[in-house]
Amino acid sequence: MALAMTRPWKHPKTGMYWLRKRVPDDLRTQLGKREEKRSLETRDPAEAKQRLAAVLVELDKRWANLRAGPRVLTEREAHEIAVRIHDAHLARYLENPSQHSGHEWDATLGDLLWEARAPSIPGAGSTEADKKAYFFVDATDAKRAAMRAYCESRADEIIASDGLVVDVNSRFTLMRTVAAAMQRASRTLQRYANGSYIGAPVDGAVNAIDVQHSPQQRRVTFKELLEGWAKENKPAEKTIYSWTKVFGQFAKFLGHDEAQRVTADDVVRWKAALIESGLKAKSIRDSRLAPIRAVFGWGVDNRRLTKNVAERITIDVKAKPSERRRGYTDEEAILLLRAARTQKVGFRRWVPWLCAYTGARVSEICQLRAEDVREVEGIWCLAFTAEAGSLKNISSERLVPLHSAILDEGILDFVRKRKAGPLFPDLSPDRFGSRGGNGTKVLGRWVRDLGITDSRISPNHSWRHRLKTAARRHGLATDIVDAIVGHQRRTVADSYGEFPISALQRELEKVPKLNL
Repeated sequence: MALAMTRPWKHPKTGMYWLRKRVPDDLRTQLGKREEKRSLETRDPAEAKQRLAAVLVELDKRWANLRAGPRVLTEREAHEIAVRIHDAHLARYLENPSQHSGHEWDATLGDLLWEARAPSIPGAGSTEADKKAYFFVDATDAKRAAMRAYCESRADEIIASDGLVVDVNSRFTLMRTVAAAMQRASRTLQRYANGSYIGAPVDGAVNAIDVQHSPQQRRVTFKELLEGWAKENKPAEKTIYSWTKVFGQFAKFLGHDEAQRVTADDVVRWKAALIESGLKAKSIRDSRLAPIRAVFGWGVDNRRLTKNVAERITIDVKAKPSERRRGYTDEEAILLLRAARTQKVGFRRWVPWLCAYTGARVSEICQLRAEDVREVEGIWCLAFTAEAGSLKNISSERLVPLHSAILDEGILDFVRKRKAGPLFPDLSPDRFGSRGGNGTKVLGRWVRDLGITDSRISPNHSWRHRLKTAARRHGLATDIVDAIVGHQRRTVADSYGEFPISALQRELEKVPKLNL
């Protein structure tokens, strides 16, 4: 069985998703805990997955820094680290820069914080206290003291969050670069408040960071963001294809493809237009808004954009009773399995039967290889692995025993006639190389042609609904059913221990054979 990977954990009381990840053994003493916990601040499972990925990157970086041990920061490194302070402060007041007014930072004092009081003091700079005494212009000045304290606290926050282990000098260097970042952002906001948004000179000098790196200073296209996101996340080719179409539709709606020009109101207007077109709420949320939110989020994380305008825009998905999906009834299942018996083509003959008694997704069955039908501990199983093709999530990688009903049908005789490679070579791959894509379409039409036209039936997915219903009816263990169909674990307790193939077979055999 595949090892479990970190995934969002849903709090049973609040419904809020959290990151929960075991602290590596070599860092437990240093961190003083066995598990890292952090709220993802969302109840939306799709959004939780996106936020989890970003948090895991931050966490891995922090642990890597802790393992690296003490280090000395160069000024360049410190400035690169402090850029986040600049960007956050700029983004906070970007829409209304006049509201800044020096509340957190007084730009008239910012350049004076680290100015020396005397040309030289013997021994100055050897300790942090010496540095403060030497560099602070006026330690009694309340405003400067507050600004210095701010730089110190933000530097310490960065050191703690990034897991940096630095000496006194490096900490002081970071404090100075925090001040520089705040100073740049404050002067930029002053310029914006006066109506200049084009990177004009500040006090006779061009702010190089604003001009070269600020997302507001150059054109950032949807294509550029999507390509950057795809290069980093390496999604399936089908995802790239479908998301490219979504951004094309969004650009057509807006009349341009410049990401930095998009506002939250633009996204809301697009959502309203999609609703008006009759598109279902779930499709709008998962297939239209989610790609925009994810790619814009990447743009913010990688300093292409200052703000993810789609971050909090979603749509409530409430299915009507008439739209609720249902599983096949016994009568419908018998009709389909009898019809499958008459088929000469391999995938038409066996995919419905395998779906009926495993609850697997049609795409998972269609991409099986002959070697994925294997004997484990004396029990014949299907092995769903990433080597065979794309899987929905980590829980989808699993072993599922073959029900006696399928064995009695002669599935092993069919498998033995196949060489290593695709179990259903007569099913051609789609444009993305997926047999599951074509199989889903072909079998869906076949089901409808047999007279099962109820809109609540999803021709392929209804097999999964049916198995879950049968599991409840015949008292199968819930956690084992989830392991069989590839659903994510419901509780922390479910993640403990393994699922022996004999236990899976014992529970699955409780589902009786249909009387064909």
